[in-house]
Amino acid sequence: MRNAITIPFNHEEMLVVTNDNSGAIGMKEADKVHVPYEMVGYYSFRVAVMECMASGAEPISVVIQNFCGEDAWKGLVQGIKKGLTELLMEDVAITGSTESNFSLTQSAVGLQVLGKKLKIRSEEEKFYLENVALIGLPLVGEEVLSQKKDIAPLSIFRDLNNLQDVFVWPVGSKGVLSEIEKMAPMFRDKVNVSGEIDLKKSGGPSTSFLVTYSKEKENQIRTIAGTYYHKL
Repeated sequence: MRNAITIPFNHEEMLVVTNDNSGAIGMKEADKVHVPYEMVGYYSFRVAVMECMASGAEPISVVIQNFCGEDAWKGLVQGIKKGLTELLMEDVAITGSTESNFSLTQSAVGLQVLGKKLKIRSEEEKFYLENVALIGLPLVGEEVLSQKKDIAPLSIFRDLNNLQDVFVWPVGSKGVLSEIEKMAPMFRDKVNVSGEIDLKKSGGPSTSFLVTYSKEKENQIRTIAGTYYHKL
């Protein structure tokens, strides 16, 4: 299930670990995509925290592995704090380490989100398979800069994830169709792969996510998601 490791923590809770990494994205001359480190931190955090929350966990800490140099640290942290603010989770602790002995020619960042959830949650999870929709669009590389209006806000992800009988699943680098096959394979032959949305392209830094729900929830989900809603 998802890209999360779940570890027994005590008699009642589970520790959940999710992660993301990025390479050649930043402010170094040899980087393939040149963006501020605040943006690098924000989108790496976005991937890991969405995975964490989608698994049913509450984020408690963020850990950064910074190979971009000491000057990048402040921007990375600012990006993470931006994401935490959107999620109304400003109290989540941030820590990590910077490689300062050697300088790399390209930017590289690893990031983990630690979360916790009740054991009963992991036992009771199930998917409501009457409907599936895509919130936001799968974007990668320069598209993340040029099509910001198509990126699903973290606030919408938070609100949908908090609904009862609704389940979310972030779209990663293997694309929407691959995630559907893992999340709800019975939808594989029902989805229109020749439509306007390319369901096979990379979802980049989880700019979109899937949501499954019962038909009674559709109006509520459409209201929350607004123009980011795409029925599959």
